[in-house]
Amino acid sequence: MPRHACAPGEQRLVHESIYFGTATPGGVVTPDQWAGFLRDTVTPRFPNGLTVMQASGQWRGADGTIVQESSHVLDLLHPDDAKSEKAVVEIVEAYKASFRQEAVLRVRAQACASF
Repeated sequence: MPRHACAPGEQRLVHESIYFGTATPGGVVTPDQWAGFLRDTVTPRFPNGLTVMQASGQWRGADGTIVQESSHVLDLLHPDDAKSEKAVVEIVEAYKASFRQEAVLRVRAQACASF
């Protein structure tokens, strides 16, 4: 990912938006299951903070079917380093395995932030 300059006093970070659908082959990911996933899988990897938003959307599965579903969007700001990359990959793979998901959408962008 190409780097861009940040203003004085800002820190260069990666902004991740990760989209987790809730439709499963046997039903849906419940609010309690999502809360447990955040608590046990996401928070230990990004304890400094995160944002979660409720959303609804659609996507086309590998079989060509369009699936409309509720979803959760996880927004993270983190350093552009191997540790953070590993943590994000682990989160995505854990969700796919735990809730039998075909895909989890991950969008990465360079960001500048001041705290």
